[in-house]
Amino acid sequence: NDVDGNYRGRDQQIHKAEGHDYYTVFSLWDTYRGLHPLLTLIDKKRTEDFIKTFILQYEQGGRLPVWELASNETECMIGYHSVSVITDAYMKGIRGFDAEKAFTAMKSSAMQDHFGLAAYKKNNVITIDDEPESVSRTLEYAYDDWCIAQLAKDLKKEDEYTAFIKRAQSWKNVFNQETGFMRARKNGNWQSPFD
Repeated sequence: NDVDGNYRGRDQQIHKAEGHDYYTVFSLWDTYRGLHPLLTLIDKKRTEDFIKTFILQYEQGGRLPVWELASNETECMIGYHSVSVITDAYMKGIRGFDAEKAFTAMKSSAMQDHFGLAAYKKNNVITIDDEPESVSRTLEYAYDDWCIAQLAKDLKKEDEYTAFIKRAQSWKNVFNQETGFMRARKNGNWQSPFD
């Protein structure tokens, strides 16, 4: 945000950040594995502000950021890794944000129907017939769903916990026990040839 707290929201309107800094350019696919877990240890205030920003982006744009740039979702990466950042921070005791709003945003973002999510929700797997990067998408959605399940469990949301922990098991549908590798599915079978 600017020094006066003003920022352009995901709805392209000018808003004012109240009580925290508003951030932009969330390259979450690139940062959720290493940078954000580190920031939960060395910069808790900024992590909290990031999560407050995520919630505002959801409220103003309809979903949590995936790879947001200058108040626009670029759609250039996969997963919905805001949820892992939120869950990791919450589990480490960073609680200066509205966990109920965050959970609502997480659940809503996971229930949309873009980038293979419709097939993932229906079939518990994304095949190469459904979407490119089918194995990666299945694995990343499964991990993010596990994160949602963990927060649901802590917030005593048993129905949501049960639904998301079940969805998190979708990774098993791309694991081929014969080869020991994750593999793409096509027409109900494993994609062949496979090296």
